Amino acid sequence: MGYRVVSTDAKTADVLADAGWGGHEVTVEILDAAREADLASGVAGATALVVDAGTQVTEPLLREANPGLVVRAGIGVDNIDIATARELEIPVANAPEYCLEEVATQSLSLLLSTWRQLRPYDEQVRAGGWARREQPIRRLSTVTVGMVSFGKIAQRFADLLSGFDCELLAYDPYVHESVAAARDVDLVAFDQLCRESDVLSVHAPLTPETEGLVDGTAFSAMPDDGIVVNTGRGVVVDEEALAGALDAGDIGGAGLDVLSAEPPETLPTDHPNVVYTPHAGWYSEQAIQECAATIADAVVAFLDGETPETLVDDSWMSG
Repeated sequence: MGYRVVSTDAKTADVLADAGWGGHEVTVEILDAAREADLASGVAGATALVVDAGTQVTEPLLREANPGLVVRAGIGVDNIDIATARELEIPVANAPEYCLEEVATQSLSLLLSTWRQLRPYDEQVRAGGWARREQPIRRLSTVTVGMVSFGKIAQRFADLLSGFDCELLAYDPYVHESVAAARDVDLVAFDQLCRESDVLSVHAPLTPETEGLVDGTAFSAMPDDGIVVNTGRGVVVDEEALAGALDAGDIGGAGLDVLSAEPPETLPTDHPNVVYTPHAGWYSEQAIQECAATIADAVVAFLDGETPETLVDDSWMSG
């Protein structure tokens, strides 16, 4: 018996095409559908739907296409209507270990490049200059780094920071103190995090509680040389307030791998000490291979009548 796996995730297409699928006869179809109606018709009858972050798996799509399984080719599932999937008994899986090292490294890279003001220095030298900037830079070991959310990526980020002797704080109401303490991280309330952090590193998923969480109040609580790093979700940071804080000198810079609109029609700010990357923090060749393997494992488990190990929400199984 043959099975169809329909995917909107271009990055894993080649790897999935060559997957073994546990001996099952599986055909992989790559779908690039801009309209929801086209997506629904392309997915209808599929054994599994694999989606990237930009594909919205809505209630109408789930009801019309009714795939057997939905797999997010990544960690975040804010683009999938989990409640409707549960109602329709469509299991949803993800790749929870995907790109942990890559995004943590991207966060550290953005932190270092903005704290050390590498972009303005680079532009100055390219323009013929050769002088120390007037903006003071403090030693990194004197800095407090605060993390907004303390999931697996933030935990890996904390591991990378351990060699810099920074003080580490985190805000995450869903993480037990023992998890943070194991990495010498103090869990604090969000307002305290903003007051005491020189660097605010955002790792939070998009939820109703986190949308716009890092706002003007947060920026005004930070020191005037403070920086904001965002590798989580763009809309967790209020970009208008961020631009205002930078222009007013309330903070000193930002490193942004994610934005509220991707790609943006206009950048949130042209401040000289802001470093942008195009939501590329996930990328390495190894990450693509591992993500595809996790997707294939979830599909094979489903075909074998087993529960995928990476199931996001298994309450649909309890009836």
